[in-house]
Amino acid sequence: GASSTPSPLALSQDVPSGGSVRGWSRYLGVRLHPKSLYVVRQYMQDGDCGCLEAFGQGESLLQDPGCVEELEDRLHFYVEECDYLQGFQVLCDLHDGFSGVGAKVTELLCDEYSGKGILSWGLTPASSNVGSFSGWIFLLQDSQKNVYSLMNTALGIVRLSSHSSLFCPLSLRETLGVK
Repeated sequence: GASSTPSPLALSQDVPSGGSVRGWSRYLGVRLHPKSLYVVRQYMQDGDCGCLEAFGQGESLLQDPGCVEELEDRLHFYVEECDYLQGFQVLCDLHDGFSGVGAKVTELLCDEYSGKGILSWGLTPASSNVGSFSGWIFLLQDSQKNVYSLMNTALGIVRLSSHSSLFCPLSLRETLGVK
């Protein structure tokens, strides 16, 4: 007979059909196991800290012992399900604070699973300028964002490649952020 227990890949919440949607993740059609998601609450749209825009901000997220413990619990849940664990794949943005998160995650994986392969994919956006602004204050802000993006990309490449078996940057641009 049919089992009444939900499959391990059952989603804890259905995709909303209407109403107010506050993030792209509400439209995610793939059903994910609840343990595969970790929400960084302070950097949500209505969070306390605003944008996760600097490498150090992302890296500092995983300095919190509670966050590291939660991440390790979720990771061990999946590792224990493996018959033969060969390695890990890490995908992260390079141009923002997620480069720091990815660097710290690969460092933790390297320390905890030293004999396993780590394939890291560093992602950069197709374009750096979302819109065109007029006025010197917007040009200054745009310039500051470009500097952050370049620094995040450089730090992310260095740190991800140092803790990965193979690092592969991915971009639709001709360069990785350098104009």
